[in-house]
Amino acid sequence: QVQLAESGGGLVQAGGSLRLSCAASGRTFSSYVMGWFRQAPGKERAFVAAISGSGASISYADSVKGRFTIARDNAKNTVSLQMNSLKAEDTAIYYCAATGLGWIDTLPRRTAQYNNWGQGTQVTVSS
Repeated sequence: QVQLAESGGGLVQAGGSLRLSCAASGRTFSSYVMGWFRQAPGKERAFVAAISGSGASISYADSVKGRFTIARDNAKNTVSLQMNSLKAEDTAIYYCAATGLGWIDTLPRRTAQYNNWGQGTQVTVSS
């Protein structure tokens, strides 16, 4: 198990940027696939981005591709989400997640594939 804590959320105008961070506990951080998900009011939690344990493989939701960048620092047990060109529809609670499940070809993108979750951080984009 790994404990996760997000930070960096806030209020930003459309077109602006925010950087989310997630700090993880444990000594086996590099063995986990890390993901970011978001949940808007009245909607289901949705995949945003994922990164493999080594950082060599990355996957994005189509809605954020080209605007968001996921990265990890295994020496510091952190994963980040740089969000640029933010839109009102990016408003949501953002969650950091981790999974130790193996994967082939495609990084995990479903909430059920992740068994470790942070408490979330609110991102609000004003139009």
